Amino acid sequence: MESNLTMRSNELTPLAERINYLQALRVTFAVATLLTGMIATRTVPTPMSALFFITSGYISVSGAAESLRRVIKGHSIGILFGTLLIDGVYISWVTHVTGGTQSPLRFLAFIHIIAVTLLASSRTGLKIALWHSLLFFVAFYAEAADLISTSPGSLGPKDPRFAELSIFNVVALLLVASATAIFSQLNERELRRRRGDLQDLADLASDLESETDTLGVAQKVLDAIGDSFGFKRGAIIGATSDGMSVWALRGPSETGRLDAGTDAIFDEVLELGKSRLIAKLDEGINPRLSALLPFARNLVVVPLLADRKRIGLVLLENPNASGPHIHKRVLDTVERFAAHAALSLRNVELIQEVQRTADTDSLTGVANRRAFGITLEKELARSARSGEPVTLMMIDIDHFKDYNDAYGHQAGDEVLRLVGKALKAASRQFDTPARYGGEEFVVILPSCSSEESFAVAERLRTRVCDVEASSPIRASAGVATYPFHAQDVVGLIKAADDALYESKRLGRDRLSRATDDTDEPDRARQIKTPVPGPRL
Repeated sequence: MESNLTMRSNELTPLAERINYLQALRVTFAVATLLTGMIATRTVPTPMSALFFITSGYISVSGAAESLRRVIKGHSIGILFGTLLIDGVYISWVTHVTGGTQSPLRFLAFIHIIAVTLLASSRTGLKIALWHSLLFFVAFYAEAADLISTSPGSLGPKDPRFAELSIFNVVALLLVASATAIFSQLNERELRRRRGDLQDLADLASDLESETDTLGVAQKVLDAIGDSFGFKRGAIIGATSDGMSVWALRGPSETGRLDAGTDAIFDEVLELGKSRLIAKLDEGINPRLSALLPFARNLVVVPLLADRKRIGLVLLENPNASGPHIHKRVLDTVERFAAHAALSLRNVELIQEVQRTADTDSLTGVANRRAFGITLEKELARSARSGEPVTLMMIDIDHFKDYNDAYGHQAGDEVLRLVGKALKAASRQFDTPARYGGEEFVVILPSCSSEESFAVAERLRTRVCDVEASSPIRASAGVATYPFHAQDVVGLIKAADDALYESKRLGRDRLSRATDDTDEPDRARQIKTPVPGPRL
């Protein structure tokens, strides 16, 4: 019984609070006994003074036992169980002296059993029910043996109904205890499940605090839902400008990518904002999701919505179900997970948007100088680990001040925007074009060797010169490669800048590459690509 009481107190309500409820119940029993003695004087032959004396003694003993329990904490459970036994003795005595089987207080035993079952544990409730039954039989045989007097108004031992009624009362006590225990266990199990769900949700929230990547958030959410509820297969699908994108996968899948466009179930769930249970995906109207999760059955589709924005949906397969249905508790909790996931994904999106704004040059749309510095440090650190070279290209628009003076600053800004756009379009996905300052741009070229750098940089410079403007654009450029021309960030920037300076010294509109010793610019290699038209 000790383990049961401890478990219940830990998982649901503190033990001290339960004991306070039991103490209040004892006071209620005492008040009910005294009121019955005062009101039902004809059916309760026991003098009021005797009732008051025994009841006062009962309350005093219970109070003293509670004080002792608080002092001797190591035996608190044993003392608590002892007071429950005293409760049974008091209730048995009160029932006997107020009419026995016909007592108006015989219901106190049922209330006591129900209270103990709910406040302590189902096993303790059954033990107390047996204790009440034992006390009832003791009183029954004591009356039959004339060891105690039969209460007036009670059926005597000689009455043929006495034995039947006694057995009925005992059976009723056990049935009440059993029924209460069963319902208590069911309620307790549901409470434990809900508490477990909330704990899983709290754990997920804690895990997501440090996650700043969309795919990372989605995968953690999907794994948390799958682990908590046993979903073996599923996906989180994000809403993108192209339609749908796979953000997370769980279990076997034919592909991790989706064709452009959206499926009917995707649009429907996000439009209505309500979860759907479907037996299987119709390949005719949901071809993309059907290809992603082939032969999926009994699917749970939950929308991801935050701030009235369509984030995406959670798609889960429940293969053990006999049809498209799910326990309401599970669906409610999955929807809570989804709501939390949607907020986290929205927050990540906002953070990334702020980060992009902070790292982007507002005029040209390429990375700003701050982002360039951070990226270059990261690329050089990666290069030091992997051994892959990193090339830095610096490019400057020739005679840009003259262009501004001739056509105005707005026209000059438009040229800068077009140059930034051209560099982004011509760069590889993992290259980093950036505005270094004024009319000067840089491009970080990872995994680009010194031998390759000339051709790649000349292609980029040519794209800049092809920009349509009020007059032809010319550009000078210089390239340097880590670790051949420099050993750190500062050295690489200086090497590329020296190569750019060499291009300008030799007449502009050309590309130069740094040498192993940039203090000897005459050794730099140059390329000049003439472009027809007047030069600024």
